[in-house]
Amino acid sequence: METVSDDVPPATESKREKKKVCVVGAGMAGLTAARELRREGHAVTVMEQSGDVGGQWLYDPRTDAGDPAAPVRVHSSMYASVRLLSPRECMGVSDFQFLPKHGVPGRDPRRFPGHREVFFYLKDFCHEFGIMEMVRLNTKVVRVAMASEVAARWQVRSVRVDPESGEEDEEEEEEVFDAVVVANGHYSQPRLPTITGMGEWRRRQMHSHSYRVPDTFRGQAVVLVGSGDSAMDIALDLICGSAKSVHISANTPVVDEKIMTPAMRKMLANHADLHLHQQIHRLHEDGTVAFADGTSIMADCIIYCTGYRYSFPFLDTGGAVAVDEDGWRVGPLFEHTFPPALAPGLSFVGVQKKLFVPWFFEAQGRWIARVLSGRTKLPPVEEMMTAVEQYRRDREVAGVPAKYAHDIGGVNPSETYEFWDKYSELPRREEWKRELTRAVLRDINDDRETFRDLDNDSDSVREGLQTWLGLSSDDALHQAAGAYAQV
Repeated sequence: METVSDDVPPATESKREKKKVCVVGAGMAGLTAARELRREGHAVTVMEQSGDVGGQWLYDPRTDAGDPAAPVRVHSSMYASVRLLSPRECMGVSDFQFLPKHGVPGRDPRRFPGHREVFFYLKDFCHEFGIMEMVRLNTKVVRVAMASEVAARWQVRSVRVDPESGEEDEEEEEEVFDAVVVANGHYSQPRLPTITGMGEWRRRQMHSHSYRVPDTFRGQAVVLVGSGDSAMDIALDLICGSAKSVHISANTPVVDEKIMTPAMRKMLANHADLHLHQQIHRLHEDGTVAFADGTSIMADCIIYCTGYRYSFPFLDTGGAVAVDEDGWRVGPLFEHTFPPALAPGLSFVGVQKKLFVPWFFEAQGRWIARVLSGRTKLPPVEEMMTAVEQYRRDREVAGVPAKYAHDIGGVNPSETYEFWDKYSELPRREEWKRELTRAVLRDINDDRETFRDLDNDSDSVREGLQTWLGLSSDDALHQAAGAYAQV
């Protein structure tokens, strides 16, 4: 088991400050950050409200029933059919790759495995690096606030959660830490649109947060509001799961080329009972859904695939860092990580959207850990604030909507590699993995249904795969298809 990194001379190591650090959340981001913090010599406690690690990758068949606007009680938003959009070769941390485990019962060796394989990878990661001894399960953080402005320490209050009932203890435990790393995720608090008639529409309404399996929609006409990744996945799940018809309603005034991609065109052509509509104009009490172009349908259910809001109900910073009114932006955050006025005692891991890759959180965690130990310095507060504002202005000029404030995986994937190169202090990410990522993004945009099964790797990707798998050339070529194995 590791305690400090072994890539630093002892003389340098002895000068490092060792901090007492609380990590909020034991999902992909929190676990990866916790390892980096301990490697740097810090004393780490990870608090997780669920009964196991994994965050969103800990599948929970339970759902929040009833009013989609009611307070959330079930943390996970994972549905049963989820498979990765990213190839496993491009996900793992630098020294613990997400390798396929052939012949192991229950494992999914495909290049784009199901969600349970990601959960197993995170469990393997915890076992390999002794992370579970840092984790307190069934522990919900209810308040994080500065304990002393002079000493810049942080007060953390938590309660125990009953693993069976989900009820919280009345008694709170209070502890003081030198630093807090917030890694509670941002896929739990549903975002709902404002549509005329929502309150009067008497049929079933739900957010994709509560979607799990298609069985209960058999024979029904279902409307999906939104046209992003979850809407497209759920549409295919429903149409193949015997829903009578599925209607995707773009949550924008106009259906443009950003929505009508080649992949969307092929989905519509392949499934006669799948339809694309303009934005919903109004919902009627009798079950009618009226669209902006004047057309309408009678629907049995509406699923809002409209994303999630950032939420940190436990965080009390006196306004130094906050979520904007629309729930799109957390700020101010320097490099999506440090709130300048409270750095380095408070930091965030995993705020970025469209990123499900542990290696990025590894870079964030290494940066935070080294800043806390004194090996790396942050710019002055004024300089960080200027950088935050400049980043916002640059995106605004580029026409990036405010709702994509923290979307770097989707808006500009190269930012992820730039972040790694700048802050990880580790070798550059392999070029063949970058090439594979770019190719997969093109394939997804071209055909959502078949991209996982393509055998179109370039020679350079195949050569990289050979080394990555530790196979002979012939074996690597044989296994380099879109799926390593069919399960």
